[in-house]
Amino acid sequence: MEQNTNIFGIRAIIEAIESGASINKVYLQKGLRGDLFFQLDKLLKKNKISTSVVPTEKLDRLSKHNNHQGAVAKISPIDFYNLESLIEETLESDNTPLFLLLDQVSDVRNFGAIIRTAECTGVNGIIIQKSGSAPVNAETIKTSAGAAFKVPICKVDHIKDAIFQLKAADIKLAAATEKTEDSVFDVDFNQPIAIVMGSEHKGVSNSVLKMADYKAKLPLLGEIESLNVSVACGAFLYEAVRQRL
Repeated sequence: MEQNTNIFGIRAIIEAIESGASINKVYLQKGLRGDLFFQLDKLLKKNKISTSVVPTEKLDRLSKHNNHQGAVAKISPIDFYNLESLIEETLESDNTPLFLLLDQVSDVRNFGAIIRTAECTGVNGIIIQKSGSAPVNAETIKTSAGAAFKVPICKVDHIKDAIFQLKAADIKLAAATEKTEDSVFDVDFNQPIAIVMGSEHKGVSNSVLKMADYKAKLPLLGEIESLNVSVACGAFLYEAVRQRL
C-alpha cells in the first residue's frame, strides 16, 4: 500500500469523503468561495476532518503543480477499524482484551513508537480521537516499523464515546497519570482493560481521569518529573504483559 497519498481538487475530495476514505487532513487556499467549496466545507465539518489554510505555494507542492482548485487532501495509508465491531471480535476471542486509548497524543514519532510497542505486547486495538491526534502518515508508519499495518486502529469523534463503549463491554479503564499516589504495579491487568495515555504536554485530561477505574503512575527515581509518553506507555504495557505471563 502506498504510504502517503495526496488527492487534489474540490470535487475529488468531496467524492473521497463521501466514499468513506480515511482522510488525515485537508489543506485549503485562503478565500475559497463558490457552491462546490461550501459543499466541501460542510462535509469537512460534518466528518470532523482536520483542515489548514495554507499559501498557494504549499498546495502547488502537495499537488505537484497539478490543478488543485485550492484544495489538497492527505489520505491515510491505513483503513481504520470500527470500534464497536473490534470490541465484539475481541470479546469473542480467547484472549483477555487489552486496549490502548491515546488522549490526543500529537507527535507522529511518539505515535509510531507507541504503535510498535503495542504490536509487540499484543494490544487488541488502539483508539484515537479524530481531532487533536497525530495522523497516521508515512512518518508514523516508518517509526512504527510497519506495525501500523498490523495493529487495529480506531478513530472516534470523542475519547469519551470510546470509554462509554468499553465500559458497556465491562472493560476497565487504567489512566496513566502523575495525579495519584497509586502505582502501575498495583493495577490488576489480568482482566479486560484499556490503558489511557495522555498528550505530551497536558497528560490525560481531567474529564477522562474522572471516568477511569484506576489511576496509576510509574516510580520516578531521578530529578526529571516525567517520562516521554511512548516510553511510559511501553512501561505500562509491559507490566500488563508481565502479569499476564
